[in-house]
Amino acid sequence: MGARTAAREAALQMLFSADLGSHAADAAVQNFWREFPGDPEGRAYADAAVRGVLEQKSDIDARVRKASQNWRLERMTAIDRNVLRLGTWELVNRADVPRAVIIDESVEIAKRFGGKQSASFVNGVLDRIANDCGRADEPRGTRASERPSASAPAADESAANPYEQDEFAADEPAETEVDAPPPGAVPAGEGDE
Repeated sequence: MGARTAAREAALQMLFSADLGSHAADAAVQNFWREFPGDPEGRAYADAAVRGVLEQKSDIDARVRKASQNWRLERMTAIDRNVLRLGTWELVNRADVPRAVIIDESVEIAKRFGGKQSASFVNGVLDRIANDCGRADEPRGTRASERPSASAPAADESAANPYEQDEFAADEPAETEVDAPPPGAVPAGEGDE
């Protein structure tokens, strides 16, 4: 497992802890590293991600709510909610990381830690968020310096998917509908008192 993947998994665990225990960013980070020393190479990325998500939580949650039609954030499983928060933070703040990498890594983490349908749910929501924040698909082999920034939309957002003609397109996660959240999630309006 690469350092960045390990960092994302550590960040998810810290966000999960902070979400369930209402911990501040510093407490979540300190408590986690005290128990799980982890890989020093990925630690800085994990710490930055956790602090970034928790500092921008209201904006990130608004983006997730908008993209997850008919599913209230509070009714999603804690794992899915925090995988989405982490992926959204990366899409908005990490222009140096390709869109496909962020979504693929989020889907893999959802498969590992989430429920049976978590991966497809996360994939669909993050794909919508990426489109909403101007993160167009990048052709394979595009260097970071040649990619558009996360704050600037791609020059031609109506262009065809660059993966369509790619022989490796099957490796990319399929765009999915967000109408089928994972088990345990309750649609907005149901179960409310």
